[in-house]
Amino acid sequence: MADPSSSTTSSSSSQRTYDVFLSFRGDDTHNSFTAHLCKELRTKGINTFIDNDKLETGDVISSALVVAIQNSKFSLIVLSENYASFRWCLEELVKILECMRTMGQRVLPIFYNVDPSQVRHHNGKFGEALAKHEENLRTMERVLIWRDALTQVANLSGWDSRNKEPKKLKEYPLTCPV
Repeated sequence: MADPSSSTTSSSSSQRTYDVFLSFRGDDTHNSFTAHLCKELRTKGINTFIDNDKLETGDVISSALVVAIQNSKFSLIVLSENYASFRWCLEELVKILECMRTMGQRVLPIFYNVDPSQVRHHNGKFGEALAKHEENLRTMERVLIWRDALTQVANLSGWDSRNKEPKKLKEYPLTCPV
C-alpha cells in the first residue's frame, strides 16, 4: 500500500493515489462485509485504502487519513449500526463530503443492515449516538456538523444491504479511467 503522506492533494483524479477510500466502523463490519468488499475491489485491480489501525475512542482523525481521503477518486461509506457512535467515523464522513463538493470525489453510501431513513432523520442507534455526543462534548457545533453530514450522505443514491440485490452496485462504476 502506498504511503498516503507522500502523495499530492491535487484535485486531478489522474494524480490521486487511491481509487477507493473505505469508511467504516471496524467493530461492526471490518472482519465481515468490509474485509470481503476490500478483497473483491483489490482482486479487480482497484487500489483501495482501508485503515487497519485501531483508533481509540476520542482519537481525532489522523492527518494520514485526511490525505488518503483527499487522494481517493471514490469513497465508499459503510454506514452500519454503530457508525455514528465514533467521532472519527463522523469526522471522516465530514471530510469525504467536503471532498465530494470541492474536488468532485464520487461517494457511494452503503447502508449495512440499517434503514437509510434512520441515518437521514437521526433515529434509532444514530439518534442515540448523536445524543451521547451532545452530552459528552462541550460545544454543539461539531454535533450539528455531524448531523448535517449524516443527512447529506443519506440523501445520496446508495445501496441498502437489506435489499439483497447486489446487482445494483453495478450502477456505480468503481473502475476509474487512467
